Amino acid sequence: MKFLIFTLLTALPLLGAPSDSLVRINSTLQSYKASQPWEKNSPKKRQGLGTLLSGNRVLTTAAMAADAIYLELESADSSRRVPARLSAIDYKTNLALLVPINGADFLKDLKFAEVSSPVKIGDDLEFYQLEDNGDSLSTSGTIRKMDLLSTFVSSGGYLSYQVKASMQTAGNSFTLPAYHNNKLAGVLTSYNSKDQICDVISADIISAFLKDAADGNYLGFPSLGAGFSTTEDEHFRAWLKLPREAGGIYINRVLPGGSGDSAGMKKGDVILTIDGNAINRQGYYQHKKYGSLYWPHLVGGSRVIGEEISIGLLRDGKPLDLKVTLKKAPDPLLPLHRYDNAPPFLIKGGLVFQELSRPYLLAFGKEWASRGPLNLLDVMANPSDYEEGRNRVVVLTRVVPTEATIGYDRISNQIIEKVNGKPVADLPTLAKALATTPENGIHEIETDQTPYKLYLDQGLSDQVDTQFKARGLPSLSRLYEPKAK
Repeated sequence: MKFLIFTLLTALPLLGAPSDSLVRINSTLQSYKASQPWEKNSPKKRQGLGTLLSGNRVLTTAAMAADAIYLELESADSSRRVPARLSAIDYKTNLALLVPINGADFLKDLKFAEVSSPVKIGDDLEFYQLEDNGDSLSTSGTIRKMDLLSTFVSSGGYLSYQVKASMQTAGNSFTLPAYHNNKLAGVLTSYNSKDQICDVISADIISAFLKDAADGNYLGFPSLGAGFSTTEDEHFRAWLKLPREAGGIYINRVLPGGSGDSAGMKKGDVILTIDGNAINRQGYYQHKKYGSLYWPHLVGGSRVIGEEISIGLLRDGKPLDLKVTLKKAPDPLLPLHRYDNAPPFLIKGGLVFQELSRPYLLAFGKEWASRGPLNLLDVMANPSDYEEGRNRVVVLTRVVPTEATIGYDRISNQIIEKVNGKPVADLPTLAKALATTPENGIHEIETDQTPYKLYLDQGLSDQVDTQFKARGLPSLSRLYEPKAK
């Protein structure tokens, strides 16, 4: 995501409450390298604006705080600064809360902003920024559309506004608050200068995020835990025994342990209604206030964990009603991100093993979807084909030439199937297998591609590991990924 900084075409001093709640945010971010997870990338700095809310909390985007090694709040006139800590973060909705550390003096001239009630299409929003001298500026835009958008990590999307506003690039802000009637109504996350369209996280999602975070134990937004496809094809509909007048979406995957799975949902079911809202063939329903919206909003955008929803299904041509208690999405086979987490890895004798994730695939560049290894891309496209017996997909990502890896130095990106005849479920499973000396002293490692079997001498690989440590490699393994926030 590029830095988004805006200068108003017509700059006017801000009058009223919003100016008193604007806070500059300075963050230093440092992520781990995808191909060498024992090392970090160079730090980078990011600047943006936040909004002070009750409880001395500052609302900003997750993009401003993810992988942060230092967070700082700065007054509008840049005369005061105070370090901050992360209170809550949600990567999918792209929201975060910061709290100043010992910031009583910093907050003395600020006022808390209130969150607006939900707005509607046609309403005007005011976007705010701060000039270098501390003066506040505003520009207005009109909400043209409501949609479910992913603004940070890949997800099903959350309710956002698409706002028509004339803005130009300049200045110093990565993200901007938006107000309606002097109340916080959204957070701007991106701007398309060609079409003059702003994407803004909605007040609905902000309110739900703040409500969850209020007790200091942020749980996150719920998920049905199911994959789906549309039912537009008439032959497909006939096979599903769907009436001509019915809509419906086809459930092509049910994640083990998810909300749908726990309620008895099965692959092959067709969702016709959610809480009485009819779902059409493309997966949309009619919201009373916002118009046509994508169905996930009925689950993840307007409900909380622990709530119950009613789903009307068609199973084998027969109607069925399910009561579903909503949960957080189960851990996916292939993590979508590793923000604020140190990625697991294992080095043995020069063989480098990692757990496959979307960030690893993204490291192949802008054309990763076509340039990445086909076997690894297939895991992303068809995860259900790899789930049995696995918690994660373990990959031999590269081979360092050593005495123990002679002949294997050109091998990379192979999925590990078994070690010494036993399936590999994750990195801890692999580490345990490689730590146990086989009868003949040689490990047999089975992979998904040529040469299909690798042989690793236990004694020789132990010697190589000792050499690696002597040369200053900080660690040969990190087997458990800390729980994401």
